[in-house]
Amino acid sequence: MQELVIASNNQGKIREIKSMIDGLSLLSLKDIGFDQEIPEPFHTFEENALTKAQTIYQCCEKNVFADDSGICANVLNGEPGVFSARFAGLPSDDEKNLQKLLAELNDKDDRSAYYKAVICLIWNGEPYFFEGVCNGTIIEEKRGNGGFGYDPVFVPDGYDQTFAELPLDIKNTISHRGKAVRAMVAFLKEQLQ
Repeated sequence: MQELVIASNNQGKIREIKSMIDGLSLLSLKDIGFDQEIPEPFHTFEENALTKAQTIYQCCEKNVFADDSGICANVLNGEPGVFSARFAGLPSDDEKNLQKLLAELNDKDDRSAYYKAVICLIWNGEPYFFEGVCNGTIIEEKRGNGGFGYDPVFVPDGYDQTFAELPLDIKNTISHRGKAVRAMVAFLKEQLQ
């Protein structure tokens, strides 16, 4: 079975993606013995995803994909965006990030937001990009125990449950990452035929 490295150790993210990919052996950074922190110094999801994918590819010379994703509040001009994982500073802390976002939106009427994910896949040495967006609303208090990051306060358009309340199969169908992964999987299926 052909191997594909996911440039992440985030267990929530790995679990979500593994449930969507068949026919490939998915390896985490831990599986390939990579334990360094990869900087994400750029101001676009595309540049950060590319940097992560190239770093891992140069390390292991295996097909690899990396994503960069975040939540973007429209009234905050798209913040926290690429800084979602470190919105409240370093070290990264999901709860502190979430609380900072809620505080920033405290007096705002417009609570519309979107999650965006960009995947960079390096396949046979060539980079390919896949994108997904999920629009929704940031609610005022956390709900649900599933998901990770900002999921407990994000209600996708057309639903009344947060990403942390929705079953994983539904979340994967509508989420930003789910859309980007499905686009990548469709590409990989063509490559593997």
